[in-house]
Amino acid sequence: MKRAALWPEHSLPAHHVPPPWPGRHVRLDGTLVHVRDTPATGPGAEPALYVHGLGGSAQNWTDLAGLLADRLDGQAIDLPGFGRSEPGPRYTIPAFAERVIRWIEHSDRGPVHLFGNSLGGAISVRVAALRPDLVRTLTLVSPALPFLDFRRSLQGRMLPLLAIPRGERLAAWRLAQFSPEVTAQQVMEACVADLTRISEQRRQEAIDEIRVRYEAAHYAAAYVRTFRGLVGSFLRSYLPGEGALWRQAAAVRAPTLVVGGRQDRLVDVRVAPQAARVIPDSRLLMLDGVGHVAQLEVPRTVARAVLGLLAEAEPEQAAGAGVSSGDAPGAGRPERENAQATALAAGTGESGTERDMAG
Repeated sequence: MKRAALWPEHSLPAHHVPPPWPGRHVRLDGTLVHVRDTPATGPGAEPALYVHGLGGSAQNWTDLAGLLADRLDGQAIDLPGFGRSEPGPRYTIPAFAERVIRWIEHSDRGPVHLFGNSLGGAISVRVAALRPDLVRTLTLVSPALPFLDFRRSLQGRMLPLLAIPRGERLAAWRLAQFSPEVTAQQVMEACVADLTRISEQRRQEAIDEIRVRYEAAHYAAAYVRTFRGLVGSFLRSYLPGEGALWRQAAAVRAPTLVVGGRQDRLVDVRVAPQAARVIPDSRLLMLDGVGHVAQLEVPRTVARAVLGLLAEAEPEQAAGAGVSSGDAPGAGRPERENAQATALAAGTGESGTERDMAG
């Protein structure tokens, strides 16, 4: 593990809040997948694929994909049962990973720069481990890799729901008790450390996304079954077997950036540093005052780190620009987002924090 390099702020486009990128449905293996395209704005842009987290959608990547469009020709998919994609037969990490692999193969854009947030991070780790030929670089934002102390997550209060017969119906009933406005506010409070960073436009878009969920009869079942599959993958990761997520993380060979928020309320904050230690060619960026969705809360900081990753993955470009991993001391205080970014080297301030994680 090494320091994440932050590309200069002035290399990014001027600040603005774009609308969600255009979406379309594509039939893949008999079901409809919804994908949003962020067209490249620069010559020679390379393909990128963005994978959202539990309960999220392709819209979670709007800002980051736009900031990177000069370098990356982006696609963001809605996982089966989420956003505007049709439901799937299974809601497990292996099933979602196979879907992502099939999409990359179907779109014939591989290898891609692969991005994953939360659940999407766990999925992306599996994809990168199983199909290294499809992944150029890997960026993980608060990846939902296994941890056992669920007191460190707001999702821990959902665990009893998994043991209740027909828990999906209870979840659907509970969802219907709140207006889209209230639900959107609750989701943002859980995922974002500083709500002042979220524009009114993004708030309205979140409400609109909640309305889509209300109209989808399958959504509650997809959410509960996916959460059950995620918890199951956590428990299996501490048993023997090649399919364990921490073992798959150790098998990743793509240059990797791991981003974590110190105020993450959904994934144990010790997971991101541990992921960076386990993945061989990794860089770590821990962000003070940032929550679970750094790509939404501080997209410019994340974009700078991604550009640093791309430069290191292409040494000739990095040498021409004169930027290295040692150029990140100013990363701590990006002017526009007022977030203190600390790029941690191996072992810094993390001793004794992996007692319930695989090494």
